[in-house]
Amino acid sequence: MTIAAAEVDHLTVTLGARTILRDLSLRVEAGEFVAVLGPNGAGKSTLLKVLLGLIPPAGGTVRIAGRPPGRGRGDVGYCPQVRDLDRDTPLRGRDLVGFGLDGHRWGFGRSNPERDRRIDEALVEVDAAAFADAPVGQLSGGEQQRLAIAEALLGRPKLLLLDEPLSSLDVRSQHDIVELVDRLRRQLNMAVLFVTHGINPLLPVIDRVCYLANQHAAIGTVEEVIRTEVLSELYGSPIEVIRTGSRVFVATEEEHSP
Repeated sequence: MTIAAAEVDHLTVTLGARTILRDLSLRVEAGEFVAVLGPNGAGKSTLLKVLLGLIPPAGGTVRIAGRPPGRGRGDVGYCPQVRDLDRDTPLRGRDLVGFGLDGHRWGFGRSNPERDRRIDEALVEVDAAAFADAPVGQLSGGEQQRLAIAEALLGRPKLLLLDEPLSSLDVRSQHDIVELVDRLRRQLNMAVLFVTHGINPLLPVIDRVCYLANQHAAIGTVEEVIRTEVLSELYGSPIEVIRTGSRVFVATEEEHSP
């Protein structure tokens, strides 16, 4: 059996007295695109932090490319949720990307040919070279998200973790970011875990879904997981899945919809 890009086996995660995830098992293969869904507080971001080595499991095992997770691994790229930036910040696009190489240091990294080459290469890969020298606070949400992905690519990761990259983006920008991530994972044979509230922009590209709720998970294809009976059992309450054309909607008592 080949080594998985990421694998968790009977994972349990607790924060304080609260259990966030219980007995979760998930294997993500090289080049696979997995959407991570679920209501607020279900543990989506927590799962990413466990894979990054930021949160230790209370039980079970975690492996990234066959090894335990750890901080600062170049084979794992991470895109946190993009925050609003001050329009007057002096930070340029290429400065933001450069944090992927020297963000642990105080101030900006020093320019050198190899560093500049790697940053320029990442900017081209995400189609961001045209605004590489623009102030990041004046860029659109979609442009800022491209820069965040470029930063995550600097280590040439085999696993890319994205936390809500579509939030606050318009429909066109959502489509562009999904298309970009799908192209990159195919070019680089890079596994992707993509945390999102909205599954519809991802339907053309994802291989499987990991749907988290009520401490547990349902894992499989969209057709296997996004079903009334499966999600009702996962939530422990009645859930209605509605399909309209090529779109899928999940209706809960709290009106969560992926």
